[in-house]
Amino acid sequence: MRGEIKDAALAPSGVLRVEWADGQMPVLRRIRERFARERPLEGVRVGACLHVTTETANLVRTLVAGGAQVALCASNPLSTQDDVAAALVVEYGVPTFAVRGEDRTTYYRHIQQVLDTRPHLTLDDGADLVTTLHRERTDVLPGVRGGTEETTTGVVRLRAMARSGALRYPIVAVNDAKTKHWFDNRYGTGQSAVDGILRATNVLLAGRTVVVCGYGSCGRGVAARARGMGAHVLVTEVDPLAALEAVMDGFPVVPMAEAARRGEVFVTVTGNRDVIRREHFEVMRDGAVLANAGHFDVEIDVAGLRALSTRTRRVREHVEEFTLPDGRRLYLLAEGRLVNLAAAEGHPAAVMDMSFANQALCVEWLVRSAGELAPRVYPVPEEIDRQVAALKLEAMGVRIDQLTPEQRRYLESWEEGT
Repeated sequence: MRGEIKDAALAPSGVLRVEWADGQMPVLRRIRERFARERPLEGVRVGACLHVTTETANLVRTLVAGGAQVALCASNPLSTQDDVAAALVVEYGVPTFAVRGEDRTTYYRHIQQVLDTRPHLTLDDGADLVTTLHRERTDVLPGVRGGTEETTTGVVRLRAMARSGALRYPIVAVNDAKTKHWFDNRYGTGQSAVDGILRATNVLLAGRTVVVCGYGSCGRGVAARARGMGAHVLVTEVDPLAALEAVMDGFPVVPMAEAARRGEVFVTVTGNRDVIRREHFEVMRDGAVLANAGHFDVEIDVAGLRALSTRTRRVREHVEEFTLPDGRRLYLLAEGRLVNLAAAEGHPAAVMDMSFANQALCVEWLVRSAGELAPRVYPVPEEIDRQVAALKLEAMGVRIDQLTPEQRRYLESWEEGT
């Protein structure tokens, strides 16, 4: 089985880009070298639904080096890098089902094709593979031993499944590892979302009012980078703790109804639906730019915007102009999908190095723990999180202190006080 890709002739370009990313992923590379020696995943079938990017290709190469048989499909119709998909099939021999711009029917057919390989483990980015498996492919479920989930959105869905008793196998919330969400979400999303907006529009952020909807790890990153480029940043939130943190970080926090009137560039990073909707479009400034950096294309009410408009046209590759009845124009980026992957290249490889190191080590941990785990959502084991951090520091040439025996005894005792 070869997979389904746009053009096999793109493979040489994809190989060069995969190798370039690999040079910036030293932690994953070290894990791959160990996996190649020890083969801890020998005979394990892995079904993965991830963004098909250069960094993902290096994760897949690592799992294959460990002995796994991997089948891959896209976790977003607009995030696939077609030359990377071609390289995976042609150069690395990995069945890959992903074509940039595929429609919804094709997207879910590709998920079904991955499930046809009857995986022992699943790797998901948004939980579409897992939910399809539970709803439509229960015939595959008996052979599944465990899985991992990469995103905040996916973890929310999986925890809802676990609470309702629907989840049938254990899944590790890779997203919640400190070496993932402290860095990938903040520094990765912060940089790549801004990169996607700039590539799509070439707007100057300095002096503009940027509205960041949501102040979780991703929102903090976007807000910090926008401010660093000279933007006036407003934050909207529904969580009082997150809102308080934004205020303490120096960002004005306002309701969306007020932000809609003041903003010039809007970025949604909430993981929820209809964050920007009709009543907000109705009061926005002429020329406002709308971008989404959340996993699914539900945060901006695109259907509502389309219904409100009298005319639409594509004015740049990733920019659609919506003209409202009074002549105001709003500009939607990347169809409301992940702007950092649809209009740019996604997170820098150096930060994905830690996220995918967690993925690889959690896959190994799940193989070792087969049969011992109940069907629920698990945190990344702390020893894996710390191992990834230590390897990253070592690769960066950073040294840290070690506890003395006296310090260790002090931390482990309760007798000493004032």
